[in-house]
Amino acid sequence: MQGGAAKSALVELRGISKHFGEGETRVDALREVALSVDAGEVVGLLGPSGSGKSTLLNVIGAIVEPNEGWMRLDGEVVYEHRWLRHDLRRLRLEKIGFIFQFHNLLPFLDSTDNVALVLHLAGCPKDDSKRRAIDLLEYLQVGHRKHAMPAQLSGGEAQRVAIARALANRPRIILADEPTAALDSERAGIVMDLLRQLAAEQQAAIIAVTHDEKIIGRFDRIFRLRDGCLESTEESAAGRGGAEAGSSGTAESARASRAGARFDGSAPLR
Repeated sequence: MQGGAAKSALVELRGISKHFGEGETRVDALREVALSVDAGEVVGLLGPSGSGKSTLLNVIGAIVEPNEGWMRLDGEVVYEHRWLRHDLRRLRLEKIGFIFQFHNLLPFLDSTDNVALVLHLAGCPKDDSKRRAIDLLEYLQVGHRKHAMPAQLSGGEAQRVAIARALANRPRIILADEPTAALDSERAGIVMDLLRQLAAEQQAAIIAVTHDEKIIGRFDRIFRLRDGCLESTEESAAGRGGAEAGSSGTAESARASRAGARFDGSAPLR
């Protein structure tokens, strides 16, 4: 938890367990995991392969159903020994944005349409979807690539378009699966600076699975998992207020700061 002010937990889990298979083939992927993530926080899920990180992220994303436990997302209890929402697709559209290790942009759509597609699926009119998509691309400093196809984008540009797509439905919860693994150190730092900026400006909770040691200091807290159990919770340099961890000092980050880029859901992003 950051600072001394009272925070509102956007993600709360109690006693979440998940197993695959039965009998001798049973694998306990998660064992009574309990955690909470506040508005404005950027937290990391760390652990060795098979520790349950990706399963936990998919449970929070309402992709994988746990076997038992309780979960509240953005003030709504969505799971209590069973899903309490019948339409999980709508739940994801309303509350959650996803960022993946590989941007997963649709190769036959340009940057604008890749972002606008999420809004269209949510029922937003086509023209409004495109306007908001362009606003988001401008905010993330890739507006000049709004007509570019994914194959024409650099790795950093493609990840920014993917972040714009994750923000399209104004989620309060953003889940990232290895968001910097395919990027070099400088671009990874820029992406993490953007995520921290987004968390602060939107008062969103951002949860990222990572093995990337070079970005660990940019998280507010780190949850370490082992064998499906939450082994420890650590406050990182950013969580302790280390300014050097939260700002990379790269030229691009400085330009973003000077530009005063904001996205808080207010006009003109409508």
